[in-house]
Amino acid sequence: MNNGHILLVEDNPDDVKLTIQAFRKQNVANPVKVAIDGQQALDCLFDEGEKLPALVLLDLKLPKASGFDVLKRLRADPVRKRLPVVILTSSTEESALAESYALGANSFIRKPVNFDQFSDAVRKLGQYWLLLNEPPPLSVPAAT
Repeated sequence: MNNGHILLVEDNPDDVKLTIQAFRKQNVANPVKVAIDGQQALDCLFDEGEKLPALVLLDLKLPKASGFDVLKRLRADPVRKRLPVVILTSSTEESALAESYALGANSFIRKPVNFDQFSDAVRKLGQYWLLLNEPPPLSVPAAT
């Protein structure tokens, strides 16, 4: 089990509240830190004094720096490129889906409108990424 924190990058306060409520309802014990824009997310993720999150939940449409910008920066960094990043968005654009995976997202989830469906999606997300998944080490030795 990965008991590290979850970084939720979301600018909509209602979606932040819903996500945290859904995690609580599903008994996900990991602490949730919130970044309300892309720049704040980057500041958290690149602060050498902060521990890296176990999971990043990333919205795409953010002020200051888009979710795509955040994802590009993470994947370009040798230490952070293996962080699990799940796109959690209301976007229905197929181009957003394609670009997210092209930039290295680990998963893409469209936010369900109904709270019960959203809560179930969060339960499954937490079970997989925080309990079942074995993440790679953040730094992998060079191949010989």
